[in-house]
Amino acid sequence: DWDDIPPSSALEVISEEEAVQIIAEPLLPIQSSTLRDYVDHSETLAKLVHLGVDLSQVEKRQKAGQLLLTLDFEKDVKKILLFLKDVGVEDNQLGPFLTKNPYILGEDLEALETRVAYLKSKKFGKSEIAQMVSRAPYLLLFSVERLDNRLGFFKNELGLSVKKTKDLVIRLPRLLTGKLEPVKENLQVCQIELGFQHNEIQQIVYKTPKILTASKKRLKQTFDYLHNIMGIPHHMLTRFPQVFNSKLLRIRERHMFLAFLGRAQYDPAQPSYVSLDQLVSLPDEVFCTEIAKASMQDFENFLKTL
Repeated sequence: DWDDIPPSSALEVISEEEAVQIIAEPLLPIQSSTLRDYVDHSETLAKLVHLGVDLSQVEKRQKAGQLLLTLDFEKDVKKILLFLKDVGVEDNQLGPFLTKNPYILGEDLEALETRVAYLKSKKFGKSEIAQMVSRAPYLLLFSVERLDNRLGFFKNELGLSVKKTKDLVIRLPRLLTGKLEPVKENLQVCQIELGFQHNEIQQIVYKTPKILTASKKRLKQTFDYLHNIMGIPHHMLTRFPQVFNSKLLRIRERHMFLAFLGRAQYDPAQPSYVSLDQLVSLPDEVFCTEIAKASMQDFENFLKTL
């Protein structure tokens, strides 16, 4: 999954001395394969478990187990916990957060503080930073240069204002942590294969940032159905881009039902106009009674014929 790939830098944060120690003292006896076996011998692990860290998940992450076994709770871990609380990670979220990103416990505190200071200097508010860090747990592993380059990329590539760029990454902070290649590819797909204009792409991405990380195949299939089968023009898709986040099956079933009833009218100039928003976001019951003017039973019966 997109969120769960630690940045390569997560593994480069261990200094030479520490790396040598890890290799020099095999803390994990050969026969033992799980961190749980160490909880009795390691105060650090015992306290992390108490916080709610799931060791079975941590040990799946490359080098994370060795890292935890080299840390001293009082000396290394406590200050990072206090830092995270200060950033705004809630007490009950510390365990889940460290399960996802145990590497932060091996980071240099000053480097972490510098990254938060950078975000503050870019006028991200305290609660916004807390929200971003909670939703993109690897965020603070990245250098200031990287964060700066990322913000610059979205600002320039999409032609967004500083405020809109901030707003974009507050809503989808993993744009700052994930790989850029898929994002660039999706922008290309929107422009070249789907035929959207630059200003339309700008609006689409700003309204639904998830389009930047969606599967290209799904984007194309959804567009093909909406545009070529339902006849929705580009400017309407730009107005309701959230339709791209919907399952194609749902769009298809509802469109076919409306077409069957003679109600598939997506032109706002017509009296029986159905907006794309209504088509995809209403619960089945409301969609049936208000849009299709039919019963749930009618809809269910119709679906059986497909």
